[in-house]
Amino acid sequence: MNKRRYDSDKARQVIMENSFLLFSEKGYTQTTVGDISKASGYSKGHIYYHFENKEKLFVLLAQKSMREWYEKWLEKEPAYSTATEKWYGMAMHVLYNYQTPLLKAGQELASDPKSSPESVQKLFELAVIPMGSYRSIFQEGVEHGEFKEGNIEEWTALLGTWLGGLCQLTNTTQDLSTLEPLFKQAITIFLASIKKRGN
Repeated sequence: MNKRRYDSDKARQVIMENSFLLFSEKGYTQTTVGDISKASGYSKGHIYYHFENKEKLFVLLAQKSMREWYEKWLEKEPAYSTATEKWYGMAMHVLYNYQTPLLKAGQELASDPKSSPESVQKLFELAVIPMGSYRSIFQEGVEHGEFKEGNIEEWTALLGTWLGGLCQLTNTTQDLSTLEPLFKQAITIFLASIKKRGN
């Protein structure tokens, strides 16, 4: 076998890994395809062969990052035996995993008027993943009699938005542990309104 044979899967992986580091360090706008080519050791032609453009490459990285967020939650979830416990666990998961390396670069792409509406839409659709996790915890709570019957979609939107707003505070401190009481209090206040009496 020719050892110099082009390994397409390896090339794609190396390009994605180096792009992730560059977008994380330099942001979306300041990272060029030339930078990615230099860092990965693959020509621009190779990059365009695997990824139509820089924008679509970034969206793929953001989607991968959100899948990893979800997988991390799935690893933690079995440690909590009730929906109430899961909500406190989820609050901590959100707090400590909100500031992903690609977050600022994604906000940059989403606010750039030159970005394609399709790419921006795909970034916004990533919110479906955490919202689905929130919905399933509420559903479990209702089914197990912890929470009263109610509008789960509404609860998901409200608490999801509330946690998202609190996450903005992660920009104001280096020590995320100082925000834990606020995140826990948000869960306590919200769950008090939907808990079944006696729980």
